[in-house]
Amino acid sequence: MEFFGVFGGLALFLHGMQMMSSGLEAAAGNRMKNVLERLTSNRFMGVLVGALITTAVQSSSATTVMVVGFVNAGMMTLKQAVWLIMGANIGKTTTGLLIALDVGALAPLVAFIGVALMVFTKKARLRHIGQLLAGLGILFVGMDMMSEAMEPLREVSAFVSLMATLSNPILGILFGALFTALIQSSAASVGILQTLAAAGVVEFSGAVYVLFGQNIGTCITAVMASFGTSRDAKRATCVHLLFNVIGTVIFTVVVMVFPLTGLIESLVPGPVAQIAAMHIFFNLATTVLLFPLGDQLANLATRILPDETSPVQENGNGMRLAYLAPVAVTGREGGLGVSAIVVDQLRNELRRMLEMARQNVDASFKAVRDRDLVPLERVEDREQYIDFLNREISRCISRLIAIETNERGSRMVSCLFAISGNIERIGDHADNLAGYTRMLVAKDIPLSQFARDEIDQMRDISLRAVSALLSSDAGEPYWLAQVAQLEQKIDDMTADFRRDQLLRMRDGTCSDEACILYSELLTDFERIGDHVLNIAQELNKAAIPL
Repeated sequence: MEFFGVFGGLALFLHGMQMMSSGLEAAAGNRMKNVLERLTSNRFMGVLVGALITTAVQSSSATTVMVVGFVNAGMMTLKQAVWLIMGANIGKTTTGLLIALDVGALAPLVAFIGVALMVFTKKARLRHIGQLLAGLGILFVGMDMMSEAMEPLREVSAFVSLMATLSNPILGILFGALFTALIQSSAASVGILQTLAAAGVVEFSGAVYVLFGQNIGTCITAVMASFGTSRDAKRATCVHLLFNVIGTVIFTVVVMVFPLTGLIESLVPGPVAQIAAMHIFFNLATTVLLFPLGDQLANLATRILPDETSPVQENGNGMRLAYLAPVAVTGREGGLGVSAIVVDQLRNELRRMLEMARQNVDASFKAVRDRDLVPLERVEDREQYIDFLNREISRCISRLIAIETNERGSRMVSCLFAISGNIERIGDHADNLAGYTRMLVAKDIPLSQFARDEIDQMRDISLRAVSALLSSDAGEPYWLAQVAQLEQKIDDMTADFRRDQLLRMRDGTCSDEACILYSELLTDFERIGDHVLNIAQELNKAAIPL
């Protein structure tokens, strides 16, 4: 029956950590992203910021996953990432310190305050803070449950014998690494180790090796997040792994050769506090030792993972995502800052997609005017590429919506989803224009000089409208008014050209077939303007440029 209490306590502990991370993400995910982007140019500030953010979210994995995403998105260099990773390893020690200070006595009160904020307040920000506090309280309630359930295990000889094997350095490190990799949280696994020590099930001298292994195991989340990312993003994960492996090797040798554990036991009372002290000392000392070698760590990661000579992974038709990668959308809840990272990647991918649509609008209008079939093959290839990007972007957004907790981030993601669909529709209308070119040539239908001049005017204003979406001013109120004016101009031109077409029909200067095609062309021209305005309105809602 004791194991039921252990599992129940573990469930509450992990759920509490989950609530804390989600609450902080919802309250300040985008702000933290901005802080990381601005303050990582200085190595000392990078370490400090990494430590503070990891302390706040109680998860070095969350911070490291965010760093991998920044590197993958090109917002941070590999050498800047090194300092954040070092800071994250320092910040992750605070959970053990809080447990050692026995702040769990206040856990019920903290949980009550958090739940009260979640239930009785209307402001979203206060509810998110309440979620964070409730998670902290539940974390310590779970810790107390585990501690009480484990005390009787001291009398179970088989369990005691199993724990005794952990005093073997290799077995202890392996156990710590595997268990932490399994639950994907070093803070949680260190807390569980402290609970075992408090119950007298494991000795401090053996717990240190498990502790060292736990530092290695925490890298698994970042490793998973790096699948499918850029080479530099994988190298950032490699730096994280190198930091902890080097620290483990150094400290294992030190503990085996020097009486370090005895020194800590003599200075720090109680096994729980001793484990916290060793955890802090391990990460601080490793950071101090490797801090002067940060650039060398980055270079070593580059040597371990050299630039690929093979081509970029593409689909069967040579199409690929240039910016968007599955960073951290592989985790249980995505992780802190994931949505902010993916939003930046989505914007870059949508900008690329819109540029393809702009090229197709330009080429298709020219092809119709000149009845030229030569550009149409490239137009069709780009149209297929646009469809591919729309599918992949939509698939990513559907996954992102499931993990998004930040209200502004959720609004931005919804806007980007709508933008992708509208860009795809612009591409469809450009493809329709290409189809009219084939019909003109196949049936040898001539266009009057008036019609050709009007097509030139349509092309010019369509390009102005689509290009306006690529402006750095996109998302500003005055910019939306300018785009709306362009869309209105397109509507007015469509009405004028339809009237001119009727006059040509009455004068007999326009054939029936040419009139039908030209009328369809005007419809596509007008629809391009409509979709441009739709995109502008979505960018204005999100208050961001592409």
